[in-house]
Order: sequence, then C-alpha cells, then structure tokens
Amino acid sequence: MRHLWLAAILLAASSVSHAESGSFLLLRKPALSRTQIVFSYAGDLWSVPREGGEAKHLTDGPGVETDPVFSPDGSQIAFTGEYDGNVDVFVMPATGGIPKRLTYHPGPDVAVGWTPDGKRVLFNSNRDSATDGGKLFTVPVEGGFPDEVPLPIAEDGSYSPDGSHLAYVPLFQWQEAWKRYRGGQTKKIWVADLSDSSVVPVPRENSNDFNPMWVAGKIYFLSDRNGPVSLYCYDTRTKLVKQLIENHGLDFKSASAGPGAIVYEQFGALYLYDLKSGKTKLVDVQLAGDITELRSHFVNVAKRLHDADISPNGARAVFAARGEIITVPAEKGDPRNLTNLESRNEGAAHAARCQCGSGRIPARGERTGAARVR
Repeated sequence: MRHLWLAAILLAASSVSHAESGSFLLLRKPALSRTQIVFSYAGDLWSVPREGGEAKHLTDGPGVETDPVFSPDGSQIAFTGEYDGNVDVFVMPATGGIPKRLTYHPGPDVAVGWTPDGKRVLFNSNRDSATDGGKLFTVPVEGGFPDEVPLPIAEDGSYSPDGSHLAYVPLFQWQEAWKRYRGGQTKKIWVADLSDSSVVPVPRENSNDFNPMWVAGKIYFLSDRNGPVSLYCYDTRTKLVKQLIENHGLDFKSASAGPGAIVYEQFGALYLYDLKSGKTKLVDVQLAGDITELRSHFVNVAKRLHDADISPNGARAVFAARGEIITVPAEKGDPRNLTNLESRNEGAAHAARCQCGSGRIPARGERTGAARVR
C-alpha cells in the first residue's frame, strides 16, 4: 500500500466559532476565587465573573494551558502550560499578565494547588519516580528549587487549612475515562499527616474517589460510589461521608473549591454549588475570541490516523482521523471521506468497514478528492 501517503493531503477544516453559532461549549478544569472563575477552553485559559457573563481571554500560548488553581488570596493563578515546548508549571496574576515559569524539568510538571500560606505551588511530577506513578512537590512562587512532599506516590492533593495534613490520591489510572472501573487502579483518597507520613483512608467500598478539596474541617471530593460521578463530603471530625448532589446525568469531571462555593464541570458546562445553602446553579458563560483552531484551516491527517482496517480484497483501507472515517486506495486514486460530519466524532474506523470484495464503500460516502474534517 505504497500510496497511503495520499492520506497526507491537507484536508480542509470547516468550523465556526461557538460564540457565533451559539452551539455547545466544552469548558474544562474550572477554578474558583471570590470574584472569578477561570477555566480551560480550546487550550487556553479564560476568566469569567463568578455570576457568569462574558469570558476574558487570559492566555494565548502555542501549546495547551490548563489546570488553573487560584492562590489562597485569589490574586494569582498557577497553571500547567507548554509555552516553551515542555509541560511545566507557570504562575500569573489573576487579572491576566505575563506568565512566569516555575519548573524546568524535561518531564511533565502539572499544577495541583497551593500551600495554605500562598508561598508555594503544589505540583505533580514523575521526575523522581521509580514507577509510572508520580509524586507531589512544592516550588516557591518566586521561583527556585522544588521540595518533595514526603509521600512515596501521589497524583493529586489538597492541604488542610493549617498545612499539617494533606488529602491526596495515591494511585493513578492508565485509562481515566473507564466508567465504573473497579480494578486494581481504582482511585482512593488518603489523609496524610505530613509530620510522619502516616495515612488514614477516607471510607469507601472500592469506588473511584478523586479531586480532594479541603475546606475547614471537611474534605470535598468527586466519586462514582453511587453511580455517575458526583460531589461528596468527608467530615474529618465525625469520619462520615455524605453525598451532596444527587446526579442522574453525566459524570462530574473536575471541581475546585473557593470562598463559600465549589465550581464543577459537567458535560462541558460549569456549575456553582453553594456550601451554605446546598443549592447548585448553572454559570452562564458567553465566550468569543480569535481562536485559531476554530478557523477553517488545513490539517495533515496522515499524522492522526488510527483504527485501521482493510477491505476484503485489499483494494482499499479505512482509517479514523479527527472524527471522520476515510478510505484510501492500495495503489492509485483519491482518499474518500465517508462521513463528512461537522458535529459528531465517529471515533473508530470499525464504524464504517469497507464492504464486499470489490472494496466498494457505502453510497453516502461516494465522494472523491479533498475531504472536510474538523
């Protein structure tokens, strides 16, 4: 199949701004301060007033900026960025400004949180790990050498108000999106005494517990112990766990605690849970910006092919690429886009196998030449 390079044709991408079309937004990894919500969208960080409204574009780097976390006083944001080609921890003013790089290890460093005094940023890294799991470190906000948190393995964490304890996730998962997973990598939350590294587990029965948030005497977290992932609370005094939000929909993906509330992400939308009233409200986010990825442009899909299959007679092969199903000839001819969809992600080539011995494709896909993908 020496002519598979034909799939390297730069295929035209067609899309419109979410703000212009009014269509679905995918808002990720929210963080909460007294006045703002900062989130990741289209690989950049954005800020919106806590009550909702028009979002402000905070970052515009060539890589991905994500995992924002507010400093305790809300004046700064630590986040994970790729400004210099590597995944490192950065910090910037909450109102926007020039990001300052804090870590320089060639491995990925991921922002997790802050120490309660606001002097150091907590981050995850596998720089000193003997296994695939990472460890937690802190680095001074003004820059300098990191210090390791005295735990053998840790993925995420949140300090107690006095900084003496840490609620953390000791395990990682190879495949985090595996719903209702109950195998050996099931996530759990432990509470560590940092003076001697002793731990006490948050009560559970093999559920996936993650995203700890320590507020006063309670540890809030996300869990799938009663079905879809929802918000729970562990009282460090009574040792009891309580479900706070009854969820019959899609999983909550991430959450962050701020003054008086918790912001969480569900199906690309942001919600605020009021800690005092126990009520939840949707945050109306209006977003508009010059987002390069949303403009019509060309993409070399030859570097993004996956889920390959061959027709029964070997005349054509089929691949998935950027949400489309594309067939290519074994010898001569053009690639054909079978789906030409603008709003769906087909995900796997087995959704449109080549049919019969002649290598014929379904009638709806009988198009040749350049194909449109997203």
